[in-house]
Amino acid sequence: MTLFDPNNIITNTDSYKNSHYPLYPPGTEYVSSYIEARGGEMPVGMFVGLQAFIREYLMRPITLEHINEAESIAREQGMHFNRDIWLGLLRDHDGYLPIEIEAVPEGSVVPIRNVLLQVVNTDPKYYWLPAFIETALQRAVWYPTTVGTVAWRAKQQIADIAEATSDSEGLVRRVLHDYGARGVSSHESAGLGGLASLVCFSQTDTIAGILAAKRYYNADYTSSSGPNTEHAVLSSWGRENEVDAMRNMIETYRDHGVAIILTDTYDHENAVKNIIGGELKELVENFPGLIGVRPDSGDPVQVTSDTAEWLMECFGYTVNSKGFKVLPPFVKVVQGDGISRESFPRVLMEMERRGLALDNAVFGMGGGLLQQVNRDTMAFGMKVSAVRVNGEWRDVSKAPSGDVVKHSKSGRLALIRVDGEYKTVRRETVSAEENILQPVFRNGKLLKMWEFGEVIAKSEEQVPESYYIDAVADIRSSRALNFSSGRASAAEAVAVS
Repeated sequence: MTLFDPNNIITNTDSYKNSHYPLYPPGTEYVSSYIEARGGEMPVGMFVGLQAFIREYLMRPITLEHINEAESIAREQGMHFNRDIWLGLLRDHDGYLPIEIEAVPEGSVVPIRNVLLQVVNTDPKYYWLPAFIETALQRAVWYPTTVGTVAWRAKQQIADIAEATSDSEGLVRRVLHDYGARGVSSHESAGLGGLASLVCFSQTDTIAGILAAKRYYNADYTSSSGPNTEHAVLSSWGRENEVDAMRNMIETYRDHGVAIILTDTYDHENAVKNIIGGELKELVENFPGLIGVRPDSGDPVQVTSDTAEWLMECFGYTVNSKGFKVLPPFVKVVQGDGISRESFPRVLMEMERRGLALDNAVFGMGGGLLQQVNRDTMAFGMKVSAVRVNGEWRDVSKAPSGDVVKHSKSGRLALIRVDGEYKTVRRETVSAEENILQPVFRNGKLLKMWEFGEVIAKSEEQVPESYYIDAVADIRSSRALNFSSGRASAAEAVAVS
């Protein structure tokens, strides 16, 4: 049985791409394509993931075996395949693709409908290459960028709540944990989505994301985690021994300093009030670190705040300078079930409504972070915008009458900032120094290596409030309503007293 190379760039495409090279106008020399997020749910995107694709796929030359593999698949399908053009590339360029890619710095937060990436062939003989790699290149960009954007928006929501309810410094990067490895479509997706999440947060259990950040971006420290039970462990003790199972967890990881305990294997409220806050209360209070109390079912909006309040009944609380209740440092809620980009702000709003500081809980997002996205979430598209035929550049664009979102840009493109705002313009109208797009790949070579710390720093640069106002609008409206109605304000109560 023949084994096929999954990194073969010739087969990392749609079958029909093999039929396109003779369909361009006679005399075509260069084809320039670009990628943008055209619309969808979010007004801006955090660009990340291109370097991983370049290092994994484009810095490997094609081989004769790759050509043979691709030809056998095409012939099997009855698809046209021109062996000679690939043999020519192997001969002329030692198997490396003669293309140049320029892109915005990774970690950049850019409003939609702006060019993020542009690719053009560097050898006129291979004008068809930019469009040929569209399938692989677009997928390599839309997925981690969309996941990274979901994480970035969650981070803005966390920052808003932290500013209103917490006195703690450095809290924001530690609040949202990536639990998505099991809920994602593939190991590679876990890696790409996981590294995108790590740009925004320093908490994960998705090892593939850690490895991807280290492999492709030279990441040093990326994240932390800690011992965490699961139902298989708790239920194996039997319901009658639930307290013994929890005691064993606490005692086993006493020296580790973290023990996260599932409390809903049977009766969550009983486990919190009568086991964690009852039989094991002294053990929890004397634990040299953090006991995480983790519900794994129910309505996350209510159960998070309910659990925090039950723990306060058992262990007490303090009130911070902003008037919000804070659990003792040895215990907090770990809410990892049912957290999505839709539910997460509602959970935060309910905590604030009840006068609970953000410090009382950390959160995990799994499939809601790494899997519940698709190309249409941000309406990503890669389109040809210019071709050079017989020495002259021509504008190329599409403008379907039935969908204005799918209208594409024309010409060779550049990205600039005018008065702090990004703007896509024609390349010939600006100097190279003004163009934010940077050459990152050419003819098999990486031209710019983004370190993971650089990507994080870029993602944390200050942006206009308009970039995220829609993400925090409901939170702020709820806050205003709470104060005006007098329903939730622990801060207000403290001020009055």
